Amino acid sequence: MSHTTVIHQVDAFTGQPFKGNPAGVCIIAEEIPEELMQNIAAEMNLSETAFVTPSGKEYQIRFFTPETEIPLCGHATLSSAHIIYETGITDKNETITFNSKSGKLPARTDGNWITMDFPSFPLETVTIPAGIEKLIGIRPVELLRTGHGWSFALLKNETEVRDLKPDFRIMRNSDYGDLIVTAPSDDPQYDFCVRCFAPALGIDEDPVTGSAQCVLVPFWHGKTGRKEFMSHQVSKRGGILKAALKGSRVEISGQARTIIRGELLI
Repeated sequence: MSHTTVIHQVDAFTGQPFKGNPAGVCIIAEEIPEELMQNIAAEMNLSETAFVTPSGKEYQIRFFTPETEIPLCGHATLSSAHIIYETGITDKNETITFNSKSGKLPARTDGNWITMDFPSFPLETVTIPAGIEKLIGIRPVELLRTGHGWSFALLKNETEVRDLKPDFRIMRNSDYGDLIVTAPSDDPQYDFCVRCFAPALGIDEDPVTGSAQCVLVPFWHGKTGRKEFMSHQVSKRGGILKAALKGSRVEISGQARTIIRGELLI
């Protein structure tokens, strides 16, 4: 890798610095070894780092946590689109198409927001097991499994979501190592609130999770009949997302701010 390769750190799903979810973005001329991508992601120590490679008029994108590669990441896709537009690689009037392990992920500007086109995933209700409180810290109203392998819990209200304090050590080695919790929002600006925990991936709590909307939107559509939502991730950093059901897809919109730009000296 050239010593002039630039890596960016972007705060995603926020218009303010030091809020939202930070992601690393590394745009490279050609794909580098997987081991090197994993080492860079571990060095960045962010929930995800995206590696973006131009491929004709489209871009290959891969996502790495500090511990492993994952097939889909909303905030790292948003961050990558933000950098491509901000640096002028692609004009802001053009759509960016990312090719990921979860298929094509188009992104476009919408004012000072970026809108991404993501897949939606099905949900299957499961029986709530006895003693689940010891595993996730609370007994949910409903428990489901998502089509992308996460557990999904509906809680009674936003207070329960905010106050939840899972034991990540126990969760990590349980069936609930990747968990989305949600409830109606107490704030009239938003439709629902959410927190996401992924100790199985080395991320105790993800500050803002774009890909969670791929199941949150179908879930809340089923509850309300609506197709457009304002989503509020009530983590410590917090994040705001617009999300909409579009047929079998989910549109996810957010803002982003570049925080750090540096060179990889390797």
